This record gives sequence, C-alpha cells and structure tokens, in this order.
Amino acid sequence: MRLGLIGAGRIGSNHAGIIMGLEAVAELLIADAAPERAGDLAAALPRGRAADLDELFATSDGVLIATTTDTHAELLHRAAASGVTAFCEKPIALDLESTRRVVAAVDEAGIDVQMGFQRRYDPAMAAIRRRLDSGDLGTPYLVRSQTHDPAPPPLDYIPVSGGIFKDCLIHDIDIVRHVSGQEVIAVTAAGAVLGFDEIGRLGDVDTAAAVLELSGGTLAQLSALRHDPVGYDVRLEVFGSKDSVAAGWHDRTPIRTLEPTGRPLTDPITTFWDRFDAAYRAELAAFVEVVAGRQRPLSNHHDAYEDLRVAAACDLAMAEGRRVEMRDVP
Repeated sequence: MRLGLIGAGRIGSNHAGIIMGLEAVAELLIADAAPERAGDLAAALPRGRAADLDELFATSDGVLIATTTDTHAELLHRAAASGVTAFCEKPIALDLESTRRVVAAVDEAGIDVQMGFQRRYDPAMAAIRRRLDSGDLGTPYLVRSQTHDPAPPPLDYIPVSGGIFKDCLIHDIDIVRHVSGQEVIAVTAAGAVLGFDEIGRLGDVDTAAAVLELSGGTLAQLSALRHDPVGYDVRLEVFGSKDSVAAGWHDRTPIRTLEPTGRPLTDPITTFWDRFDAAYRAELAAFVEVVAGRQRPLSNHHDAYEDLRVAAACDLAMAEGRRVEMRDVP
C-alpha cells in the first residue's frame, strides 16, 4: 500500500522510520509546510518521496497527520472529503466546537480515523485492559495514572498548548477511559505553579491533579508534573478487589526507592520515545491493518472528542474550585 505522511518534524520523522520497517508499505509520500524538510526526510528513507497535499490525498491509501495542532482539524476535513483513512495525532482541535464539526464530517464521510493515543498500544497497559475485561482484577476500586515530564516544554509552546489538562493529561484521561471501559461522569481538579513562574505568567500551571468519577463507580486519580528531576515517569495502576497491577514499574522507572533492599537507579527513562517505543510501533502497525480493512481503530475521533470534554471539565473545575459534572459540558 501507499501511505501519505503530513508533517516532517520530530513526531513525523519518528513515525516515518517505523513505517518504513513495515513490509506492507510500498511507498511513503511526505508533505510538509516546509517542502525542503519533506524532501530531506524522503531522501533519508528507502521508499520515501516528497509530494504536495493534492497528490498525497488523491493517491494515498491512508494518511498520517503529524503536523502542528492548529492544522489537524483542517486536514481531517480534507481526509473526509477525499474519503481516505486517516491517522491523526492528538488533539483534533483545542476547542469543542471545532472538534465537533470534524467528528460530524468524518461520520458523514464514513472514513476510519485512528487517533494517536499510543498508550492504548503499550504492552503493559493493554495487559491491564485484558485483565480487567477478564474479571481477574475483580471490582476496580481505583485507577491511578500519571504523566511526569523531565522538563517543561518551550515557553512559546505554552500559550498554544491548551493547558496542562488538554496537552499533558489528555493521554491519562484517554487511557483511564480505555482500560476501565467506563465514562467520566464528574471531575474535581487543582493546579499550582511551584517551580516555573514563567508558566504561571502565561496562564498555565506546572503541577496538576484531578479525580475522575467513573460511570461504574470506580475513582481515578491523575497527576501531571512539568518537571520531574529524575526522568520521564508515566505509570498506570489499577487496584481491584482481586488484584492490584501496574504498568510502568520496572528497574528503569524514574523514582528512587529509599527502602534498604532497593537497588540504585542507574538508567532511568528520560524521554517519551524511550518509554513508548513499543507502543508507537504497535499503533502504526495497527494503522496499516486499519487501512487494509482488517481492523477497526482502537481509538477514534469520538474518543478524542470525549477526552477533550473531560479535559475541558478539568479546566473548569480547577478554575472555579468545584466539582464539575460532565452533563454540564456540551
């Protein structure tokens, strides 16, 4: 098959390298707002070729959107109009109305859209979902999910990021919904500026937490740090009536134990590329199967919309210091 990749930046380049390792992909067309960047990436790949958007949408069996957030909605509208299967990095847009319009256009066109929530393909997190589905964990009492980044993003990104809930904890919201099989019915949230006053001056926080009340009665706790001095620490834990399990706990988990029998931390995970390499590979292999018509997307445009609704509820809960019910969010 022929795939099209839009966006030759950091995430696009990483995806391109993985895609070229998939035997089913005979050619990868690459487009970018900077044509020379698309040309450079195509030249570095064995079956890559630079193309413009017209050719890419007209001749590709599936397209991958790995551009800046502000372009995702427009490109998904174009994918819908072209009738082509699409993969899109999160989010579709930062506001609910724009996202809702894309969801409607995709539904009307009848195309498949796979969203880039790679944690659904993380081997250990996927195993947690299977254990919950099988009943091995019993009644899930509590789900804990965290994203602790080693360093804040560039300051010029903060104003266009959508804030810590839409930018960072959106992944945690998605994986909690996915593994639990439950929807969020209410949220409480809090945030603080504890280490980076410049982030506060730009209207965001560097530390955040939320409690999600789920439709089956389970509670979920989320936490986000823009700065974890030990490394990139992403974990998912489920505490049930029969067992308690975790993803992200191993010898490289970036936290130092002070127990006398604990081993020293010598090689902590420091990047999301390292933490989620297997997940990125699995989600792109799955996209090829979606394009071929052999699978349905594990995370689609409706998931992206619901995740954004929950993040918006968290923003409101943090801003107003109150519990927000999802029925109050459009």
